[in-house]
Amino acid sequence: MTELIVVEKIAEWQRLKALVLDSVSSPITRRVYNMALDEFMAWFRMAPRPGFTKATVSAWRVSLEARGLGSSSIIIRMSAIRKLAVEASDNGLLAPELAAGIARVKSAKSVGIRVGNWLTLRQAQALLSTPDTATMKGLRDRAILAVLLGCGLRRSEVAALTLTHVQQRDGRWCIVDLVGKHGRVRTIPMPTWVKVAIDAWTSASGLADGRVFRSVNRGDKVQGEAMSEKVVWQLLQGYASEASVPGIAPHDLRRTCAKLCRAAGGELEQIQLLLGHASVQTTERYLGTKQDLVNAPNDAIKPKVAV
Repeated sequence: MTELIVVEKIAEWQRLKALVLDSVSSPITRRVYNMALDEFMAWFRMAPRPGFTKATVSAWRVSLEARGLGSSSIIIRMSAIRKLAVEASDNGLLAPELAAGIARVKSAKSVGIRVGNWLTLRQAQALLSTPDTATMKGLRDRAILAVLLGCGLRRSEVAALTLTHVQQRDGRWCIVDLVGKHGRVRTIPMPTWVKVAIDAWTSASGLADGRVFRSVNRGDKVQGEAMSEKVVWQLLQGYASEASVPGIAPHDLRRTCAKLCRAAGGELEQIQLLLGHASVQTTERYLGTKQDLVNAPNDAIKPKVAV
């Protein structure tokens, strides 16, 4: 029983999968792990397997490579399987030595730096100008794009944003005490043009409390008390195509915010705080920072040295 982990029993599998999903705090990671585990289960049941073993997981990795998946996609799927082995072992469904063997299965190597997409200032302006502000939906969507571009919020944070978050600090408008990824709390300064876009939406919709962004029905009427983060993704796709920047994702607007801040002279540490990154290295990856050997920063250090 320990070697086969009884994955054929659907109820047992669902319970074990739930343990894995409950062990991660990020909603995004939870969603990706759920997909990865379902993929693995479907693959596992397609043919006779020796059980949940190192050999099986190695074969799973080979199948992922055969599908032509990128290294990051394979890494996240393998991470979910390792987590599954840990939970199975902790709950007496898998022998510790088998779990240790699975943990030793090599994942894909991450080669180079993940670049991502950024918009230029002109492209960002074109995107922001795309929604039809003569409609309620257009006012809402422009405000959403403004928050993504100007404040660098994640789409989940946009969906969770409340009017209580929008407060004044040090004589300016900010998004105060926003709880982001891994429970990190940050305060985000809000550019004036972002506040103008939000005010135009909330004034027209009559919103005074609760979530900033709500669903808008086909009759262009505000409905409900919230809006899902999926809507943020969907609305961006249409506007991105219209603005001739197809394929842009909400996270690319977060990268754009970082890139434009840096181009305007923003300090790396302040951009890190704005985005809520745990390390400055993550911020550097967002910026695609490369060493400049022509205009090196240490050229500005000019002590006198006698010859």
